[in-house]
Amino acid sequence: MNISLLLEMAAEAAGDRVGLVCDGRRWTYGELLAAARGAVELIESSGASHVALLDESSEAAVIALFGAALAGVPYCPLNYRLADEDLAGLLGRIAPALIVGDVSRVERLSSGNGQVTMERGDFVAAAQEASVQPDREYNGGEGVAVQLFTSGTTAAPKAAILRHSNLLGYILGSVEFAAADESDAALVVVPPYHIAGISALMSSIYANRRIVMLPSFTPEGWLELVEAEKVTNAFVVPTMLTRIIAAMEEGASANVSSLRAIAYGGGKMPLEVIQKALQRFEHTGFTNAYGLTETSSTVALLGPDDHRAALASDDPKVRARLTSLGQALPTVEIEIRDEDGNVLGPGEAGEIYVRGDQVSGEYKEKSALTADGWFPTRDAGYMDEDGYIFLSGRADDVIVRGGENMSPGEIEDVLLTHNAIADACACAIPSVEWGEAVGVALVLREGHLEPAEDELRELVRARLRSSRVPEKIAFVPELPYNEMGKLLRRQVKTILAD
Repeated sequence: MNISLLLEMAAEAAGDRVGLVCDGRRWTYGELLAAARGAVELIESSGASHVALLDESSEAAVIALFGAALAGVPYCPLNYRLADEDLAGLLGRIAPALIVGDVSRVERLSSGNGQVTMERGDFVAAAQEASVQPDREYNGGEGVAVQLFTSGTTAAPKAAILRHSNLLGYILGSVEFAAADESDAALVVVPPYHIAGISALMSSIYANRRIVMLPSFTPEGWLELVEAEKVTNAFVVPTMLTRIIAAMEEGASANVSSLRAIAYGGGKMPLEVIQKALQRFEHTGFTNAYGLTETSSTVALLGPDDHRAALASDDPKVRARLTSLGQALPTVEIEIRDEDGNVLGPGEAGEIYVRGDQVSGEYKEKSALTADGWFPTRDAGYMDEDGYIFLSGRADDVIVRGGENMSPGEIEDVLLTHNAIADACACAIPSVEWGEAVGVALVLREGHLEPAEDELRELVRARLRSSRVPEKIAFVPELPYNEMGKLLRRQVKTILAD
């Protein structure tokens, strides 16, 4: 099967229903399918091997995604925030491509590679105007649907491959067809080049839910759209929710009574933020969705009932679940393994492995799957006896001090209990004696003075052990995060090296 089936089924079941709202323009499912079929004509005439998007979210993302699927070529949205040198390298790796978006930049960086470029508006208009044979048959191939480049924080970006079968495995296993009422609306604000943005489009289309796009996030703009479009569902990253709560505390207001569900993911959610959100949005169900590009999005969920139960509980074990990833979806398997690949028991820390139909674990360069189909995520964590998964960071972020492995997350969690600390990042710094030692970068709460370093060290020593005590402490105005809310530890290591 092909992911184009999702849009075809939506158009057949509810062709006149509004499926997308962007910049005030409204598209029905029938209009979106017609434009996607028109895009096939543009793709085929261009001779492209890939369809790329170098732009913010818009109707072009939907048309290009499904147009590429119908044409049987991979859809490859690119990070428009990349530096020229990095983007030029990626453009060379997908040539020849039909690229929608920043034409002048592509021509400057990738001339001579056979790229065909179109501005967003021109692409959308041409797709609508294309002459489509009424009886033509489209490519029903089951090959590569989406190609996404990894962030490349430690090496050159890898080209993650998601096949139609992977994406459909996720959607068909987690979304009920046509389950949404005509009044339901999902606010999509994550970038189009992230798997969360792609899965949000496919999930809503298959459910027949109206998609409301916010191309550029501001907390005020987000609140305004929730009220104006009576949004019922939304997905945010932790930094977005943090800014939304801060804006509301500073007086920003909107009628958010329509919001039934908010999902979040992409990075670690501060405990204080989710506690405030549960109080601010008292009638909204919150879901922590954990997944990766290589797993076609979500593989574990902490659902609304778990959130409310944890918030209300006096049991430390239950309350701690507010910081967990929740439990594995019924359609996937999750295990925690040690460095030798042995499965670990409850409470034992190791690397998170995932297996299921939606799990690709494949790159254009090679496959990362084990012989029996498990994908090593490189995320470190543990699972409790009830199957709740707790993330402690990337396996590559583990601090190895004198042969002892230490999780940055446990050190950060302790430091965040200090009333003067708003944000914290722990990472390895070089040590002559121990090989690596603990360094921390801290952000102060507004109106607070820097606490004494000895006070902070004693806090860590009392809660954990002396080996976890930071050797170096630096106070910074803010910590570096990417647009999906992931903490950029490599940049923090540079700060601590100064």
